Amino acid sequence: MEKQAATEKRIAEFTEKDQKLKNNMSRIKHKIAVISGKGGVGKSIVAANLAMAFSLHGYKDRVGILDVDIHGPCIPKLLGAKGKKCQITPLGALPVTSPEGIKVVSMDFLVQSQETPIVWRGPLKMQVIRQFLSDFMWGELDFLFIDAPPGTGDEPLSVMQLMPEMDGTIIVTIPSEVSEDVVKKAVTFSRQMGIPVIGIVENMSGFVCPKCGEAINILGAGGGKRISEELGVPFLGQIPMDQKICEEADKGISFIKGHVDSPAAKAFTEIVNKVEAFLETKKADHNSNKKESK
Repeated sequence: MEKQAATEKRIAEFTEKDQKLKNNMSRIKHKIAVISGKGGVGKSIVAANLAMAFSLHGYKDRVGILDVDIHGPCIPKLLGAKGKKCQITPLGALPVTSPEGIKVVSMDFLVQSQETPIVWRGPLKMQVIRQFLSDFMWGELDFLFIDAPPGTGDEPLSVMQLMPEMDGTIIVTIPSEVSEDVVKKAVTFSRQMGIPVIGIVENMSGFVCPKCGEAINILGAGGGKRISEELGVPFLGQIPMDQKICEEADKGISFIKGHVDSPAAKAFTEIVNKVEAFLETKKADHNSNKKESK
């Protein structure tokens, strides 16, 4: 009897936690995970600038970004929020607000010092991700972007299992053939989890020499588009290399805001438009299916 009572208590606790998470996430219209098949493709920089691009596209103060890279969080630095701490209130924890008005939650805000390593296995990581989703007071947002570490391991898996009604994934790659091989795994992973692939972004897509103006494909060309066509997923765009992106990222300054006329900034704007179009189509399909089922 005691065993049964203990089991029933645990089930009730999990049910309560799940309901709390669902209620918290229901206040956010769109949830999008930014993932990659491998590291070194600039995924976090893409995620940070994408969040900023949406903020500047009419969603100011309505955008958040969740950094679930437990072992190597870098979103706070990219958004000028490094060194800040989360405020804890009786009702729950508050995300840190970046200088540009983006709400951020990251393990970086919770460690005692920047030298403190996080030596955790899977269950602990899933537990803290659950808390990020349920215990932080995100408030009402139009977009929440989730920056996951590369690959198909604990963190992206936990997000996709825990997050209710996720809109889809954006997969970041680079033009090289090595990246082409692993991005297929990311697409398959997303599909296996039942999460739509919004599209593929090709980062570091060529470099324009600032002196002579010649375009140089340092890492190859067209890899992202080839994979999109092969796998039947949308191609969202190519983001060219720009020295200013790295310089501004190191300073925690918004590249998008300061260089609106650059090819890279225009590429981000094009991606925003395509993501919005995807969400509109998804909404129309949902409404159509509801009518047909009545």
